[in-house]
Amino acid sequence: MRIPAEKLREQLAAIFRAWGMAEDSIEPTVRIMIAADLRGIDSHGVLLMSLYDELHRGGRLEMKPEIKIVRESPVTALVDGGAGLGHHPGDVAMKLAIEKASRAGLAAVGVRNSNHYGAAGVYAMQAAERGLIGMAMTNVWNPAIVPTRATVPMFGTNPIAFAAPAGKNPPFCLDMATSTVAFGKLRIAALHGKPLPHGWAYDSSGALTTDAEAGVAAHMQTPLGATPELSSHKGYGLAAMVEILCAMLTGAWFAPTRERRHPGWTHFNIGHFFMALDPKAFRAEGEFETDLDDMIDALHAAKRADPAQPVLVHGDPEYAALAERSKNGIPVPEALAVKLRAIAKDCGAKVLI
Repeated sequence: MRIPAEKLREQLAAIFRAWGMAEDSIEPTVRIMIAADLRGIDSHGVLLMSLYDELHRGGRLEMKPEIKIVRESPVTALVDGGAGLGHHPGDVAMKLAIEKASRAGLAAVGVRNSNHYGAAGVYAMQAAERGLIGMAMTNVWNPAIVPTRATVPMFGTNPIAFAAPAGKNPPFCLDMATSTVAFGKLRIAALHGKPLPHGWAYDSSGALTTDAEAGVAAHMQTPLGATPELSSHKGYGLAAMVEILCAMLTGAWFAPTRERRHPGWTHFNIGHFFMALDPKAFRAEGEFETDLDDMIDALHAAKRADPAQPVLVHGDPEYAALAERSKNGIPVPEALAVKLRAIAKDCGAKVLI
């Protein structure tokens, strides 16, 4: 079914309000979730309500988090997320990085004591829409990536997003997991009863599997590159880099050692890292954007391997999805709609879809 974005916003807000979420946290949380769905990033939008419901029921989330800046300089800051969902502190941190970079040319802001924050690209795009280069990344509480030569997961999917403003073209936007795919894509395949491409995930025995349900149950994914022969050590290294910036730099926790170092702690203490960079700190106004336009145009004009398949630039599929879904609504599988209705009924929220 197709559901208008505004109707989904209302449904999510009603559920969060029934859960007791602070009003100032509802708006950014819903905005960032729906932005993911509008951009075609279905793994990080309303699909996550089942996960958030589970975290809420388990007492893993503060519904009225105290979000505060705990360290600050002219070009850096550290934000405490108050143990709530990560969308609100992530939004605060990205906006802070943008404000500082607009004044100083460059800024980096970290977040600790947070939780899942949705799609990294939505944050990086905030900077690009203000004429800045933006980066966003996060670690994860639930390990999924199995390092090269290991048999157990040690990192989350640890995504990286990078967005840069062009002139006449839409911003360049790379939004990627450091696993071969985002874990949500396994969930989507399982939801639709589809097999996984070979090399995405392992089953509980540690063997590569194409069974989506087995992959979701095992929660073990390959690093970007999939196998050692295809350079999985590169994805493994990128996942470690994200962990260092998001956990070790901010004071968040590394999931595999969390229970040993912080036994019995209810909250997961996830960390995020954001950076904003003003091109005008390096180039005269407009020069960066002109050169990026030239690169994007050249890539679009590159000779095609298949005449029927255009050469795309990072961000193109999301812009196409945004245009189509803004007009026709967001596609929601019936199974997901049933789950959303059940979550709403269970907490006493009005069912709106």
